[in-house]
Amino acid sequence: MSKFEAIVTQIGDNLWTYLLIAVLLGCGIVFTILTKGVQFRQIGEMLRLLLHSSKSGDSIETSEEGPHKKHISSFQAFAVAMAGRVGTGNIAGVATAIFIGGPGAVFWMWVTALLGAATSFVECTLAQLFKRKSQDSFIGGPAYYMMFGLGKKWMGILFAILITFTFGFANNSIQSNTICEAWSQAFGVKAIWIAIILVVVVALIIFGGIQRIAHVSTAIVPFMALIYLGLALFVIVINIGRLPGVLKLIVENAFGVGPAIGGGIGAAIMQGVRRGLFSNEAGEGSTPNAAATAKTSHPAKQGLIQALGVFVDTILVCSCTAFIILLSGVGMDTNGVRLTQNALSSQVGGWGDSLIAIVILLFAFSTILGNYYYGEANVRFISKKSGPMLIYRLFVLVMIFIGTLVTLDLCWATQDILMGLLTACNLTAVVLLHKYSIRLLKNYQDQKKRGIDEPVFHKKDMPDIADKIDGWD
Repeated sequence: MSKFEAIVTQIGDNLWTYLLIAVLLGCGIVFTILTKGVQFRQIGEMLRLLLHSSKSGDSIETSEEGPHKKHISSFQAFAVAMAGRVGTGNIAGVATAIFIGGPGAVFWMWVTALLGAATSFVECTLAQLFKRKSQDSFIGGPAYYMMFGLGKKWMGILFAILITFTFGFANNSIQSNTICEAWSQAFGVKAIWIAIILVVVVALIIFGGIQRIAHVSTAIVPFMALIYLGLALFVIVINIGRLPGVLKLIVENAFGVGPAIGGGIGAAIMQGVRRGLFSNEAGEGSTPNAAATAKTSHPAKQGLIQALGVFVDTILVCSCTAFIILLSGVGMDTNGVRLTQNALSSQVGGWGDSLIAIVILLFAFSTILGNYYYGEANVRFISKKSGPMLIYRLFVLVMIFIGTLVTLDLCWATQDILMGLLTACNLTAVVLLHKYSIRLLKNYQDQKKRGIDEPVFHKKDMPDIADKIDGWD
């Protein structure tokens, strides 16, 4: 490890060890209490809303004409968010967490998801409440609720800069790096060719705007998730006798009990929470950017749908990787995606390398699109001119190219620092504004109790902040 890389890694470790783990888990616990466990009580409603929106968009009636008739549905917004969530963090990130923190890291990833779903509900509901009308859809996210909810434009600009660098640049370099690693091992493809192909295909899509990104994400996300779930289910079935032992190993190692595997309880917690956040993004402030684009009848609807996304990402998809690795029994002599490839190959034969390479391509490619949009929404917050947007798009393509050539450890270390700063900025605003999400949840539930199947929100329902609300006439 180079001296520069070591310094970057140490900064990231200190940020997470002494601040972010406590803040993330603390917010998750507080929001779970304040919402009375919304992520558990309302899981049936979450599924109903998602299935309903996937079939018919949203039930809201509108006479709106002009550009907004090309709205993004709740399901499409969910797909864009899942495209950003479900990526290399679910395969390479989980492998790295187990490699460094041992099997116990998986337990803390689960805890992060179970508590983080409440945080995701709060931040995504806020994004819907303070969203603004844009040219061909709605637009919003933390920068917007910082500016209009808190009245702090400077904070919104700071967040916009952080998320642009975190997702548009650093995170996308991790995605392209992991694609390169997987395809190099499986097919022997040179990094330069992967870089060129990725840049060309991504350019064709991102210059088409959120509509094209939403359509591509809607097509890719369900397909790739089903493939990976099928692979994991196969590995679990053929190793079903070992499953209880693996579950016991995960729990024991999470609390430093049983045989020492990995870096002990401290490493298990740090890696589990860190990689859990990288994967499900709850509290990080990224998902609200996608959540705000949806046209829906009530802000709490999208909050509930996005909370479900945390479960899908971590409890389902991340667990798939964990079980593939731990049930395989392969040695921990490799890190990242190569560990997952080796584990799957030991179960299904040599073609496991190729299969993971294909899955990684789908996961990482969809994440690149989701990441790109997060940056786009925030560049638009900083400037409405076309020049900065063109510069941003070109830099995204450059970072995708560079990501295939640098080391994986440097990519992760840089991302950890940026992700930590971004999360701290977002959670500060969420803590200050969370009361509005709690009120919206109550409003939604009160309407449901009165027999209203599809609750509707109007800004007059919150007269104290009606002048700050633009997307709810």
